[in-house]
Amino acid sequence: MTQSYREPIERDPYYKRDDGLDATEKQHFERAPPDQDNPFGNEDYAEVKYRTLYWWQCGMIMIAETVSLGILSLPSAVATLGLAPAIILIVGLGLLATYTGYTLGQFKLRYPHVHSMADAGEVLFGKIGLARFGREFLGTAQLLFLIFIMGSHILTFTVMMNTLTNHGTCSIVFGVVGLVISFIFAVPRTLRKVSWFSFASFGSILAAVLITMIAIAIQRPGDGKIDATTKIDVATGFLAVTNIVFAYAGHVAFFGFISEMKIPTDYPKTLYLLQGTDTIMYTVAAIVIYYYGGKDVKSPALSSTSPITAKVAYGIAIPTIVIAGVINGHVAAKYIYVRVFRGTNHMQTRSFRAVGSWVAISLVLWIIAWIIAEAIPVFNNLLSLITALFASWFTYGLSGIFWLFLNWGQYSRNWKKISLTCLNLVIVGIGGCLCGMGLWVSGKAIHDDPNNASFSCAETSG
Repeated sequence: MTQSYREPIERDPYYKRDDGLDATEKQHFERAPPDQDNPFGNEDYAEVKYRTLYWWQCGMIMIAETVSLGILSLPSAVATLGLAPAIILIVGLGLLATYTGYTLGQFKLRYPHVHSMADAGEVLFGKIGLARFGREFLGTAQLLFLIFIMGSHILTFTVMMNTLTNHGTCSIVFGVVGLVISFIFAVPRTLRKVSWFSFASFGSILAAVLITMIAIAIQRPGDGKIDATTKIDVATGFLAVTNIVFAYAGHVAFFGFISEMKIPTDYPKTLYLLQGTDTIMYTVAAIVIYYYGGKDVKSPALSSTSPITAKVAYGIAIPTIVIAGVINGHVAAKYIYVRVFRGTNHMQTRSFRAVGSWVAISLVLWIIAWIIAEAIPVFNNLLSLITALFASWFTYGLSGIFWLFLNWGQYSRNWKKISLTCLNLVIVGIGGCLCGMGLWVSGKAIHDDPNNASFSCAETSG
């Protein structure tokens, strides 16, 4: 049977094993992988080079992509679930996301040509002769997930503008402004150029969260009562859980990020930088803002303080609201761009066709994202729907499947393999549970929300 997926090459430049190479040869292969395993082709004489990221630059991009909208919904999740279960979930899901992110890195290093979830789907389903189906299925899901995230950033931009201007004009106008600004920042084709935006994004969200924590500690809008646990219905509780899951929903772009690293074997350092930063920030921000904001703390959390402070915080948060969405938009556009021009010289040139195609792809994707933002104009509900459909699998479930695929036939080799097999089966189950339950609660919330006025000039809600 002819198979379209790629097996690991004999001298896999990244997969660590004893292949008989001396230290010099191994260093050469680590730093200069064969062209056929570089999604962007031979870049020796290219006008546009993609594999240019140092590990810390990639880490900053991943932080900017992940630590943005998710952190704004966590205090509300704590208020819903109670302090004890919410913190257990935030830390526990953070540790689990670190493990699943590491598994994605193992898969990428075993199959260096993988640039997207579509490529990974081709490898997975290729074993059973369904490589094309696997590529289209996971590729479409990845693209939709990224577009939904882009839409959530446009929605947040609209909420921010309504706050800053006291709903100075039609919310649709603010959404269009967010669309235009995001598209302009998405014009660069390489992640190295986008990486410089990521520093502004991280500084922005850090400053905004600090201002919110300080202001809410001074103003104390809550009644001072902290609930260690709460009594809530299943639908309300699970809706809060999906918002926590969304805070760790950056995994969908990891294959693309690793593909543009100078030394892909440095990826674990990048991952630990990301997960250490986001788990600490999430935990501290969620506890402090909930402690002083009380059970009625708002989502996004920047709206929990006085109107003046909220305006200051939103103003400072503008870079992260825009740039974090731009990074996801870049990955979405890059997926289509690489798929169209892979194996050609157009991707590495600055020709009219190459640049024009990139611009056109980005514009179409941002327009679709704006339509989604207008169709579901409620922040928490949109995050819940995105989590149920996509983050449940891309952050958790699929990573378990990748591990089972990589370790096929070795599940009972020793006690460690048996333990890891059980863990990854549980991870697959968690992905399925988050998807099924999440779809139910998000659909119910969208249906029941009285403020759900699609394509309306009314002020958008948090």
